[in-house]
Amino acid sequence: MEPDQGNTAFLLIAAALVLLMTPGLAFFYGGLVKAKSVVSMMMLSFGAMGLIGVLWVVYGYAIAFPGAEGVVAPWSIDWSNIGLTNILETPEDAAYPPLAFAAFQATFAIITVALISGAIADRAKFGSWLLFAGVWATVVYFPVASWVFNFGLAEDGSFSYGGWITKGLQDSPLGVGAIDFAGGTAVHINSGAAALALALVLGKRVVFQKGAHVPHNPPFVLLGAGLLWFGWFGFNAGSELAADGTAALAFVNTIAAPAAALLGWLVVEKIRDGKATSVGAASGAVAGLVAITPACAALTPMFAILLGLLAGAVCALAVDLKFKLGFDDSLDVVGIHLVGGLLGTLYIGFFANGTGLITGAEHSPNQLIVQAIAAFAVLAYSFVLAYIIGFAIEKTIGFRVKNEDEIAGIDTAVHGEEAYSFAGGDRS
Repeated sequence: MEPDQGNTAFLLIAAALVLLMTPGLAFFYGGLVKAKSVVSMMMLSFGAMGLIGVLWVVYGYAIAFPGAEGVVAPWSIDWSNIGLTNILETPEDAAYPPLAFAAFQATFAIITVALISGAIADRAKFGSWLLFAGVWATVVYFPVASWVFNFGLAEDGSFSYGGWITKGLQDSPLGVGAIDFAGGTAVHINSGAAALALALVLGKRVVFQKGAHVPHNPPFVLLGAGLLWFGWFGFNAGSELAADGTAALAFVNTIAAPAAALLGWLVVEKIRDGKATSVGAASGAVAGLVAITPACAALTPMFAILLGLLAGAVCALAVDLKFKLGFDDSLDVVGIHLVGGLLGTLYIGFFANGTGLITGAEHSPNQLIVQAIAAFAVLAYSFVLAYIIGFAIEKTIGFRVKNEDEIAGIDTAVHGEEAYSFAGGDRS
């Protein structure tokens, strides 16, 4: 029997949407930096697309999806599936071609790595970034994806979970598995923790104070946020892997939560600063998208709106923590992705209603405990290894550009290009 063509098309379209998120992120980040660093900033995202896309096909999928049966260890690899060898043929009883699923998951790996780059804007060497991206993806993202997403079809046709965050916790005395429908832990907490580690390794920019770095192009930021929101429908609804009612619920919640978060962020801005900004609107929408990612198929739309309002307000306040705590997370990856990912993951423990891929999971003390275990395990694992990798690169080949290049703008120093070419006048 041939795989269902409708679901296969749905999955392939979702994969294309998620891939579009990385260029969208490049615009979002590119608009936030100064004009003389925008090429460098956008290249960090495009570099991730090239490198992680290749690594995923060669061995990333083999690490992340070694099989569903009994895989609860944090690291495993199916050596026979290097280069996707074992999934070139589609089994007769498959719901969709395995290659379609591999393509969908490849786009998750790419965007997760690209997200980290916002923490090191204006001061990172491109080659060092690529080295970090490749090593971090290999030892952090691919294994964590296995913890969260690794599953297959059991003999009775039901999903069989293999990662310890799902299967391991479900088989524990707590009796429930963690709910992370589309990557609150594997994508957002994972990248946010790594971003914090790299911000600490590279240190503060030459000028680091509130108001010193103004986004050079708010329309780019809005364009990037719009592309991210558009692609996020593939991210969340596509994670159902079928065009059904659960996908529809995830789709609606991917409208409701970021819309509410946009409003929540603007209210905080208006009260705190006296003005509601376009960059705030874009940032609020992204914060809501981050928060709803793990919970999009486990909440009713009204609870998705509440989550969005909380995420917008909390993340708007969280982005200022870097000035109080003294770490230079340039583009607020920590304040939006780490904080938003934690909020969305823990929120499930309070308001999950039994809907979604892990059916029957309800909000409960046990569910909250499991959500916290999953969230903080990923946070700690990613932070520690990202710090070690980044520190090793900084102390060997160097991760940070020279101060004079940072002050002048690193586009010409690193890439020999300018985003904006003027006949004369100031280019800042």
